[in-house]
Amino acid sequence: MFVTRYKGEKNYYHGKNECIGVLLANLGTPEQPETSSVRRYLAEFLADRRVVEIPRIVWFGLLYGVILRRRSPQTAKLYRSIWLPEGSPLMVYSRRISDALGNKLKRRFPGPVKVALAMRYGKPSIMQGLEELHQQGARRLLVLPLYPQYSATTTASVFDAVARELAHWRWVPETRFINQYHDDKGYISALAASVENHWQDNGREGVLLMSFHGLPQRNLQQGDPYFCQCHKTARLLAQALGLTEDQWQISFQSRFGKAQWVQPYTNKMLVKLAQRGVERVDVICPGFPADCLETLQEMNMENREVFLQAGGQQYHYIQALNDADKHIDALLEIITQHVQGWPESAASWDAGAVEQVAIQTQAYAKARGAKL
Repeated sequence: MFVTRYKGEKNYYHGKNECIGVLLANLGTPEQPETSSVRRYLAEFLADRRVVEIPRIVWFGLLYGVILRRRSPQTAKLYRSIWLPEGSPLMVYSRRISDALGNKLKRRFPGPVKVALAMRYGKPSIMQGLEELHQQGARRLLVLPLYPQYSATTTASVFDAVARELAHWRWVPETRFINQYHDDKGYISALAASVENHWQDNGREGVLLMSFHGLPQRNLQQGDPYFCQCHKTARLLAQALGLTEDQWQISFQSRFGKAQWVQPYTNKMLVKLAQRGVERVDVICPGFPADCLETLQEMNMENREVFLQAGGQQYHYIQALNDADKHIDALLEIITQHVQGWPESAASWDAGAVEQVAIQTQAYAKARGAKL
């Protein structure tokens, strides 16, 4: 007979301290810039039904028969071109974001708030991140995917992974989920500050190109709001910078496969700008909170060559927000907004009183037969 087994709390005791747990989730990265590691990462990523909606019997034949064999060594080479001494850039910057945010949350809230970093694909996994928070006593959980613009291919996939893991828990925490912050004032302000700092150091001229990760056109037609949210982010950033319509452009990068994706494509836009006589472009990727392969290799290297070979003269990549103070402050305010009503966020939180209640609770439970 089949018996469902759920994860329990072997170390639970009455009066155990509780806290808010914040799970920061990013896309993920190979652990090493080697073919085998990249293959494992790509296999997990591209097998996600949210990412590729082709029928499994068709897609898996292509994925395991052709795509992984060809793309894994090629992608490994690209990763080696951007790998940092500390590891994968996305992991390095994501950990810096997590650490900086954790420090600011300690100062912001009177009660305990713990932060854990998880990757949708690769390690640390969503399961590992949730377990880390669970071990620290998180009874209230806030999930923050580091995707400013919502898409079923990214944000919803994180939701799926969190839900699948919690479905195996006996005691599920109270859970809240942030599904987008594409028009958040703090986020837009942080983006604007990064551009202005770049202009202060490098002068201001030419066109500002805002490049977002692409999405199949089919997804947009079926109701995915990502394309529209990218346009709103770009419009708000242009307004914050005081740009006229001829001073900025929006485009979409990282197209994969033969299907039509949302346009204009970044590489074609760069050629168009160069042919139009634009000598300089400053490029920013507002959909990537942390620098990664798509920003450091595709945008800062590959598309730089596209623009220069098409006749452009100057190409400047503006780095992702990473752990910049304004970025951390923006995330801090977003979290603050979403944890309202939880006891640890209230000004009335009293650690001494909470500890006294815990002692009384344990004594009461033991008097009635509890072992712990």
